[in-house]
Amino acid sequence: MVGKLPCIEISQSVTAFGREMIAFTKKIIEETYNKDKGFSHDTKVIYGDTDSVMLNFNEPDLEKVFKMAKEISEFVTQRFIKPVALEFEKVYYPYLLINKKRYAGLIYNNPNTANKIDTKGIETVRRDNCNLVKNVIETCLNKILFEKNVEGAKLYVKNIVRDLYQGKIDLSLLVISKAITKAGDKYASKQAHVELAEKMKKRGDENAANLGNRVGYIMVQKGKKVAGYDKAEDPVYVLEHNLPIDTEYYIEQQLAKPLHRLFEPIVENVSELLKGEHTRVVSNIVKVEGPMNAFLQTKTTCLGCRSPGKILCKNCQPDLYKHLNKLQTEVENKKELFNNCWTECQRCQGSIQDDILCANRDCPIFYMRTRVKKELMPLSEKLKNYVR
Repeated sequence: MVGKLPCIEISQSVTAFGREMIAFTKKIIEETYNKDKGFSHDTKVIYGDTDSVMLNFNEPDLEKVFKMAKEISEFVTQRFIKPVALEFEKVYYPYLLINKKRYAGLIYNNPNTANKIDTKGIETVRRDNCNLVKNVIETCLNKILFEKNVEGAKLYVKNIVRDLYQGKIDLSLLVISKAITKAGDKYASKQAHVELAEKMKKRGDENAANLGNRVGYIMVQKGKKVAGYDKAEDPVYVLEHNLPIDTEYYIEQQLAKPLHRLFEPIVENVSELLKGEHTRVVSNIVKVEGPMNAFLQTKTTCLGCRSPGKILCKNCQPDLYKHLNKLQTEVENKKELFNNCWTECQRCQGSIQDDILCANRDCPIFYMRTRVKKELMPLSEKLKNYVR
């Protein structure tokens, strides 16, 4: 039907027969299994696609649902020409139908035990979305379907948005990955990942991608007038130079559409998840690069009350050991995390003696190890100044 010698007429007739059979199935089910015929609820066919139909029994008792589903499958099969048969496959409860070819539900293969969450067409596997989108959608589905806690899912999304504005989201979750499928001048318009690859080559970066490779990048702040493709930057470069993340891009271009599709059937105002009091927070302050840096000075602040001046002001001196212990604990926790990352990288590399040579930009441990190392240096320096 398809291939080098396709027969369009046959392929079209197959789908046409499929549509006719779905329409016939819908008609006989809804005409037979309803209140007028003595059933407790009206059965509705809510979705049909190629060779399958989904029914809403409006019945909360799963044992009755399984019994009715088997009965209906046998009833419809008897009205088809052999060997065509309608098989009962599974029950979704609860079930979230977003639109055509997009749905999610908690599968039951028997009336007593839920199996797993099944999804189709939802952003949990697409590689051109950052991992944050996948994690958020999966967690929301678990809260909505498994826990049946819509309010908990809404609160979780608001917390993620707040953390994104505050710079608390791990960079590895913000990496977007796309493949270079052709030469840069062959694209109809400039692409972020292609432009970044060229930028990295000009910097002499040995990790710059070539044709056929995937490019991981993070969108950074460069002002509203800067084109999107110029905001893409290498994740390691972002870490090393402490570049600010383009928070609005990740909310509007990565999270907004998937969250709207997921929540619109069950929440009145989805926009309130992305805008509101939880977004009115102070973002992380980042180091200023360029000529302005010459006019700015880093001031020492008190570890206790954050007032400018000494590392511990007179008012906080009585709590010397309390603040010292807090700082030492923070340093030790960072060291432990770095050592754990280092050990994991050694195990992955297959050697516990050689230096780590890994630069796998698809690995979250790689970014965590780099980030913790960068955070540990100023903390250790602060501790040295503290104990002098």
